[in-house]
Amino acid sequence: MKTTVEKLSPTRVKLNIAVTPEELKPSIDHAYTHIAESVNIPGFRKGKVPPQLIDQRVGREEVLNHAVSDGMDGFYRKAIEEEKIRTLGRPEADIKEWPNLKDFTGDLQLTIEVDVRPDFELPNYEGLKLEVDDIKVTPDEVADELDALRSRFGTLVTVDRPAKDGDFAQLDLLATINGEEVDTANNISYEIGSGELIEGIDEALDSLTAGETTNFESTLLGGDNEGQVAQISVTLLAVKERELPEADDDFAQIASPYDTIGELRAELKNQIEKSKAFGQGAQARDQIVDKLTALVDIPVPQQLIDDEVKRHLESENRPDDAEHGKEVAESSEKTFRSQILLDAIAEKEEVKVSQDELTQYLIQGAAQYGMEPGEFIKVLDENGQIPSMIGEVARAKALAVVLDKANVVDSKGKKVDVSEFTASFAEPEQGEEGDFDTADATSLLQAANGGDPHAGHNHGNAKDSHGRKASHEHYGHDHA
Repeated sequence: MKTTVEKLSPTRVKLNIAVTPEELKPSIDHAYTHIAESVNIPGFRKGKVPPQLIDQRVGREEVLNHAVSDGMDGFYRKAIEEEKIRTLGRPEADIKEWPNLKDFTGDLQLTIEVDVRPDFELPNYEGLKLEVDDIKVTPDEVADELDALRSRFGTLVTVDRPAKDGDFAQLDLLATINGEEVDTANNISYEIGSGELIEGIDEALDSLTAGETTNFESTLLGGDNEGQVAQISVTLLAVKERELPEADDDFAQIASPYDTIGELRAELKNQIEKSKAFGQGAQARDQIVDKLTALVDIPVPQQLIDDEVKRHLESENRPDDAEHGKEVAESSEKTFRSQILLDAIAEKEEVKVSQDELTQYLIQGAAQYGMEPGEFIKVLDENGQIPSMIGEVARAKALAVVLDKANVVDSKGKKVDVSEFTASFAEPEQGEEGDFDTADATSLLQAANGGDPHAGHNHGNAKDSHGRKASHEHYGHDHA
C-alpha cells in the first residue's frame, strides 16, 4: 500500500492511498463469504454459495462495494500509522478509482482528508511558578469538625416546640393530582433544611408543630407521575433535635484512639491541614493548563469545534440557540487546545497507561453513567472509544507530570509539596500494576479533558466522486 500526504493547512491533511489488488483480496474474500451467508439461493445452503453464482445473482459491483466498505477503515488506519499522523475528528473519504470489475485488477485509489494535531513547540514547563493560598486553620474550623464528629454520636430527642432548620421531622406525606391520590409515604424521618426530599418541604415544615398538617405544591421526582406538579399534604408527627455529647476526655476516648479532648482537637487540626494541602494541589492544577496554553499558539480545527457545538446543542435540545452555541464554541476551543497540549506533553514524557489504570477509570465512568462496568466497556468498544479513554487517562497523567515539575509556592513564598495530590498518577514500578485512585483522580481527569471526560465521538462516511455507496458505519474515530 502506497500513501502520500499533502498538507492542506496547519490542522488538515489529505492522504492519497493506493491499495493493490493483493492487499484488497482479503476484503474481497470476506465480501463473498459474508454475502454467501446472507443470500437465499435454491440448492445451496447459506454460506456455501460459490463466488461465480454470487457474481451472477448479486453482481460483482456489489461484491467490490462490500469489500471496499469493509476494508477502508483498515487501509486508513494503516496509512496514518505508517505516516505517523496524529488525527483529530472524523475523516472524509473519496474513492477516486475503483479496481476493474471484470477481474478486480488495478489499484483502489482513495483520498482521505482529516484534521490533524498541529505542529507546535512545547513551552518550557520545568519550574513553572504557580502561587496558591497558604494554609491557615482557625479555631472555628476545628470546632466545626469537632461538632460534626459529635453529631455522629448524638441522640435524637423529641422536643415540644415548632420545627426549625436542623431538626429531624417525623412525618406523613400524601401527594394528589386533580384530587386523586398518586403517592404516599408514612412515618418517615427527614432533616429539615437538608434539601434531600422534595422541593418546598423545608418551607412548609418551618414553624410547624407536631400534630399539624399543611399543604404545598411541588413537582414529583419519581414514580409513574414523575415531572408532574402535585398537591402535597404533610403532617408533622414529631419534632426531634440532635443532642450532642459533651466535648470532653470521655468523648475523645469513645470517638477516637486518643485519651484527651486536647489530643483529639490537635488531630482534627492536622486533618484540616492535610485537606487544605490537597486543596493547594487542586489550586495549582487549575492554574497550570491556562498558564501553559497562554505560552503557545495552538490552532484548533474549526470542524472539530463545529461538531462539538452541534453535539452539545442537540443533546440539550437547543439546536437553534446561536448565543449558547457561541459560548459552547469558545469553551470547546479552549478544551481542545488544552487536550492537544497535554497530548503533546504525554508524548514527550513517554506517559504510559497501565491496564489497571484504564480498568479503574472505566469503572469510574460506568458509575457516572449508572451502568454495569461490563456493559459500559462493551458500549465503548463497539463505538471504538477505548483508545479515547486511554488518551484521557494519559492526559491526566501528563498534567500530573507537569505539576510535579512546577515550582509551587504559597502566598507567603513558602514551597508547597503537591506530590500527595499527584501520587495516584505516578508511573508504576517495573513489573507492578498501575495504581489508579479514582476518588482522588476525578478532578485531575476533568481538568485534563476540559471538564467533560466522556465527549462524543464522530464517525465519517466514504463515497466515490459519483456518489456510489462506499460507507462504513465505524469508519474513522477521533484520535484527539
